Amino acid sequence: MVIDSAIAQEYLRTGICASCRVIDLHAHYGHFGGIYMPNHTPEQMLATMERCGVETIVSAGHTALVDMVRGNAEIAEIAAQYPGRWYAYLTYNPNYPDEGRRELELYESRVAFVGLKFHPSHHAYPLTGERYRPALEFAAARRLLVLTHTWGGSAYDRPELLAQVAERYPEITFLAGHSGHGQFYECMEIARRYANVYLELTAAYAVRGLIEEMVDRVGAHKIVFGCDLPWFDPHYAIGCVVMTHIGEEARRAILRENAARLLAPRVRGREG
Repeated sequence: MVIDSAIAQEYLRTGICASCRVIDLHAHYGHFGGIYMPNHTPEQMLATMERCGVETIVSAGHTALVDMVRGNAEIAEIAAQYPGRWYAYLTYNPNYPDEGRRELELYESRVAFVGLKFHPSHHAYPLTGERYRPALEFAAARRLLVLTHTWGGSAYDRPELLAQVAERYPEITFLAGHSGHGQFYECMEIARRYANVYLELTAAYAVRGLIEEMVDRVGAHKIVFGCDLPWFDPHYAIGCVVMTHIGEEARRAILRENAARLLAPRVRGREG
């Protein structure tokens, strides 16, 4: 097999992409009930990042999925300790609108936040539902990133529902978590149609030939890297991108440059 990629050659030789330090826009933190995660502490996650050549992560805490108030405070405090390496999403649970409103009010005081995280499937509430409106309007007014879980066939966050909110809120940059897993082609079409929708690779990177299809149909400039750290080891996920049959510029765009471009206006002035 002839490998004509400098990034791939470097990765095979050293285990990291030192010339293309990775930015991961879909990470988590901490325990998750019923699942063993051996590397979930801040120190362990940072060590994993070093080992795998990940420069920066943006994460939402697992705790915030069940206790929005405690979990958001926890991840905001942890991420703020590592400026430039670790940023955070404010997790919004539409089932608790009063607490959600108060969490949004705290957003500006927590310097590590760069956007919002929605998990409609976990919270059993549709992305298009009225109780998401305060968070969507908040994000639109500030032109934030919104990472939302998307999953094929879901009553709560299938790609068609993302299309509706993306059209309604063009000011928001939506990251389609998992790229609508199971409805990949529908999600690609939405990312192609809407300038404010990006495909996010968590779990999608493992589908043979899918990254090539995404680059061909949507363009590398609309794909961002994520791997659900600490659920999965970044080495495998990065390797799926590095060894795929796409050009060198596309590799760099997916692994780093797109995320750097999206983060730049949202972290400016938030490190002090």
